Amino acid sequence: MAVPTFDVNDLKRRMQGAVASLRHDLGSLRTGRASPGLVEPLHIDAYGQSLPMNQVATITVPEPRLLSVQVWDRGMVSAVEKAIRESDLGLNPQTEGQVIRLRIPEMNEQRRKEMVKVAHKYAEEARVAVRHVRRDGLDILKKLLKDGHIGEDDEKRQSAEVQKATDNAVSEVDSVLSAKEKEIMQV
Repeated sequence: MAVPTFDVNDLKRRMQGAVASLRHDLGSLRTGRASPGLVEPLHIDAYGQSLPMNQVATITVPEPRLLSVQVWDRGMVSAVEKAIRESDLGLNPQTEGQVIRLRIPEMNEQRRKEMVKVAHKYAEEARVAVRHVRRDGLDILKKLLKDGHIGEDDEKRQSAEVQKATDNAVSEVDSVLSAKEKEIMQV
């Protein structure tokens, strides 16, 4: 039977993956400013399959409150427009030829608070993912200790390293969240 291997760097990498995923999710949250990340996650039914927006169009930000979506194929304009309308972004596309313009409306206080709640939900999911990685690492250490592959001192020292990596990842999640919260609440 193979001995399970313990690699604290692999655990740190997986924890950073959870943080990176949080950054991506928060990037798609609407603030008062235009951001390509707002429409990039949308999928368009194109050529008999579902493609992400960035594979059928170029997204630019010509003004702070305006997104411009340049659709490459003229036949795809209506499909892109439909995907934007059916998304829960609350945007109203204005089409001029192959260019779709999206005005980002000013957000009211209630909408800002809703966005902050969604951001908190994403952050909690990231924290849970980090804790799952910690649990996996600690389980491997317990198994190595039980099977006699490492001593108690090593297990304690490496458990402390795992906890330190977890604390660092959770504090990074918190700082990413507070920065996004400040951005959302900024008028």
